Amino acid sequence: MKTPTPLEVEIKLALPPTGPAALNQHPLLASVPVSQHALTNTYFDTPLGDLANARIAVRLREVDGKVLHTVKTAGQGSGGFSQRQEWEWQVTGPQLDLMVLAKLPPFQGELAQALPSLVPTLRTDFTRRSWQLISGLSSNATTEASNHIELVLDEGEIISGRYRTSICEIELELKKGEPEALWTLALALAAQVPLRPSDSSKAARGNMLSAQHWPLPDAQTPTEWLHRTTLTLDAYHDSQQASFLAEAHQAIKTLAEHPELDATTRTYAQVLAHALDAQGQPQAAYGSAALALAYRLAYQTALR
Repeated sequence: MKTPTPLEVEIKLALPPTGPAALNQHPLLASVPVSQHALTNTYFDTPLGDLANARIAVRLREVDGKVLHTVKTAGQGSGGFSQRQEWEWQVTGPQLDLMVLAKLPPFQGELAQALPSLVPTLRTDFTRRSWQLISGLSSNATTEASNHIELVLDEGEIISGRYRTSICEIELELKKGEPEALWTLALALAAQVPLRPSDSSKAARGNMLSAQHWPLPDAQTPTEWLHRTTLTLDAYHDSQQASFLAEAHQAIKTLAEHPELDATTRTYAQVLAHALDAQGQPQAAYGSAALALAYRLAYQTALR
């Protein structure tokens, strides 16, 4: 099992259908070995959705003949960047490990009573290709690298009741080093790969898909308007409801006109308004502008 206070730090990037091919041709990955695995994931909740309401995910993952048990808390962040607590350990079979779950911090309060009622609620089945990116090596070969990022490309689908939606996304997870390395890599990818930040986990997407309800947060600050924009685009692509695409364009407009933006951040926000196609997919400029804006806003606030 991971450390008592594990922290997952990552950037999530959604891709259009052309994205995977562009990623595979990126020069940063040309000489890096790639591994590929089929992942079958089952998420659990109570019939009343207590874990979804608490923004906690409990998952069993089957990969390479092993079963991994995972618990994740809600991510804190915006513009694709998030930090969350995560616990993961191997189990002997596809059954919940209720004894270990009961010892974890998320289940020390009222949620402890939910454990006996957990049942499978949704699945995510996808193929994962992963690259281990190491940077910052010194001239001394025995010195450890300063940054280690795992880049994964997930392609598959979310199955929630009678509803399905596609998975086509990149996750950049910081294994060792500084968060700035994630932003640097994300911006380098965006220079050649059409992409957009995503603030919705697979579990959250599945829960909203099942409920056919995609709530949006209120927004006042630039960071909140960027987060609303990102979630609205996530909602549009999973729901295919045109109202969400219109709402995304309105959120971008409000963000670009926000009085708290400086000249640089306003320029990035203005790019967003013209960098989505008619299907809400990111054109080349969208990812670079959205990530640059998210980075500047994050490092001007407590998101760091």
